Formats: sequence, C-alpha cells, structure tokens
Amino acid sequence: MIRAITGTKDILPNDVIKWTYLEQLVKEIFTNFNYKEIRTPIFEETQLFARGIGEETDIVGKEMYTFSDRSGTSLTLKPEMTASVVRAFIEHSLGKLQTLNKLFYISPMFRQEKPQAGRFRQFHQFGAEVLGSDSPLADAEVIIIAYRILVSLGLKDLRVKINSIGIPSARENYKTVLRNYLKDKLPDLTEESKVRFEKNILRIFDSKAENDIKIMQNAPIITDYLDEQSLSDFQVVKEALNSAGIPFEVDPSLVRGLDYYTKTTFEIVSGKVGSQSALCGGGRYDLLINELGGTDTPAVGFAAGIERILLACENENAFTQDDSSIDLYIVVIEKNLDKEAFRLSCLLRENKIITEIDYSARSVKAQMREANKFKAKFVLFIGGDEYKEGCFNIKNMETGDQKKVPINDISSICAMFNK
Repeated sequence: MIRAITGTKDILPNDVIKWTYLEQLVKEIFTNFNYKEIRTPIFEETQLFARGIGEETDIVGKEMYTFSDRSGTSLTLKPEMTASVVRAFIEHSLGKLQTLNKLFYISPMFRQEKPQAGRFRQFHQFGAEVLGSDSPLADAEVIIIAYRILVSLGLKDLRVKINSIGIPSARENYKTVLRNYLKDKLPDLTEESKVRFEKNILRIFDSKAENDIKIMQNAPIITDYLDEQSLSDFQVVKEALNSAGIPFEVDPSLVRGLDYYTKTTFEIVSGKVGSQSALCGGGRYDLLINELGGTDTPAVGFAAGIERILLACENENAFTQDDSSIDLYIVVIEKNLDKEAFRLSCLLRENKIITEIDYSARSVKAQMREANKFKAKFVLFIGGDEYKEGCFNIKNMETGDQKKVPINDISSICAMFNK
C-alpha cells in the first residue's frame, strides 16, 4: 500500500474543522489591524533563499527541498515565507504604490528535517510582514497580533520573550566580546558550536546541547553593548507592550544569527508542546530588502507554526470546535419519494441550509442512525399520513418536539435556522 511520505500528514475532515477555525480567526484579527493577504508560489529560485536565509544556516545547508527544472534552473520548495514576500515586494514595486505595506499569509512550507511532535517536512505557517516603517511601535504591533491570535484560541500556558540585538555595528562589537569570552571554553563546546564560533558565533545561543547552554548562560549579554538608538527603540517596544497588557520577559539569549536582522527579536513559547516549545517568532530585519536587491526599506515580521499551535491547543484542551453537525437530514419514508427528497434538498441548500439525504434506499431506522451520526439538528420526514395531507413532519433532534410544515412553505423551514 502506498502511504504518505515520512514527515507529511493528511489533514482529515474532523481535523480540518480546527484548521478552518484557526485560519478564520487569523484572517479576522489581521483584518482588524488592516493587514492584506499575500500569496506566493510554493517554489522559488534557490538563490533567493541562499541569499535571504544564509548559506551557513541549517535550513539552506541541510533542509531545503531543491531540484532542477528542465531548463536547468535550480528551484526550491519554500522553507519560509519572508524571503518570498520580500521578493514579491521588490518585483512588483509595492513600496512605490504605498509607503507602508502590512501583509499577512497562511501557507505551506517545506523542510527536510527530522520529523517530531509538532514538526513536519511539509508544515504550515501564518505570519506577517510590515514593510516600510522603522517605528518600534510596528515591532510592538506584530507581537501584539501574534499574542492575541494565540490567546483567542484559548491558549494560556504562554511566555512572550523579547530582546534587542541592535544595529550591525553594535552587534559586531558584541561578537568580539563574545568571542573573547568563549576563546578558552572552545574545547568544551560541541563540534557544531565550534563551527558556529568561526562562521556565525551568535548561533551558539541556539544550541540545545546541555553543556553549551551552561556555558552560554554566563556569557556577556548583548543589551549591555547596544547603541543608544537601539536601546531607545527597545524601551518604546516594552512600554507599548505594557500599555497593551501583553505580559513579556526580556531574554538576553534570544538572538538572530543572520546579519540582516536588527534590533527587536521575539518568540512566544508554550509549556505544552515539549522541547519544540516556540509557537512563533520574529523580529526586525531592516537590511534584508536591500540584501535581495531592493532599495533600503525597514521591515519587521513574524511567523507561527500552525501544527505546533494546534498541538498546544490539543494539549491544553484550548478549543473544541464541533461544527461537524448538519442543519437537516431528510428521511424518506416511502421509497418512491426519493426524487422529491432530492428536489427539496437542492432548494434548502440554495438557502444555505446544510442538508443531507440518503442515496442508498435504506430503511427509516437506518436513515435515523445516519442523521444521528451527522448530528443533524432537525430531521424532515417525507411520506406517511402527513405527506398525504400536504405537509412535512419536522423533528427537533435536541428537544424531540415535532411540527408539521406545508410542503410548499420552504420559507418556514429556512426560518428555523435563522439563515
């Protein structure tokens, strides 16, 4: 039997209910903040991600699904969305159409990494990119949006962690200080962290190795080496979060190893999803648009993992969507009335009544079992004495109450559902 590829997952009808609820909530909250949706192709030229994410990252070096098309062009299934959004922003000159572009997305991503709880090789993210503002209030806004979405889903075991990594010159000074601190501790670091020491020292903070973590706990903190503007902006972010009632903690180890990141970084983590605790993360990236060939444009954004969020919701019993019920099930008492049942179902569906009928010519008892399986709110019976009198008999499945409705009085049936 052919099975789904390792690291992928079928989203079955009962699960789609939760996905749909989450997606609708995401769109509603972004719309309230005046963000516009953007959709980009699932694959791009490989060079976009090599430049946008960085050759030395695990994503580019180990995890991308890359292939050559028939023309020999190297293509990659997108492992993240920011680079794609920036590419579209540059290509379509969105910055010339309006000064500030506030964009959001919901999209599948692809990374060939080890599957585990809440992590898949095809996974899905929602997120936002604010392009065209260097205001720290924009940083606060994306954090507030991310937090509100998660709280609106019913999640409670959340921690908002924030930090500032400053402008590039301040960060380079800090790298020198960090390198001096780690120089005599280098033999005790993992091999991976030794490589990062030479190529991208800030990424040692991302190590999950116990001894690396212990060493980095005593490292100099980056906020002690920030420039005045970065410190001032970070203060604005903190004050804005406080004014919005967003609980947060400053985490000096929360850094971004890529050179185009600047100033604010943040994560929102859950205590309910195991070691892969980050539900979303983001920050300011004022240098990326220029790096990808556009004009200097400040930007900030975040991305959130849908599978991981739904896992947290499940573990917290955060929301129980039960929209699988239908409005009405039509039970055919006399088999020669099956065409009448079909005609009626079409009329009701045109009036947005979720309706189901039996296509298997089963007994009334079997049809009633099916109505219960669909959690039908009402059952409409066609046939019997009521039908001969020119009426349908309708039963409220919750109360057991029954009433007659004239066959031609479709409006009365529709009124029962307030649609």
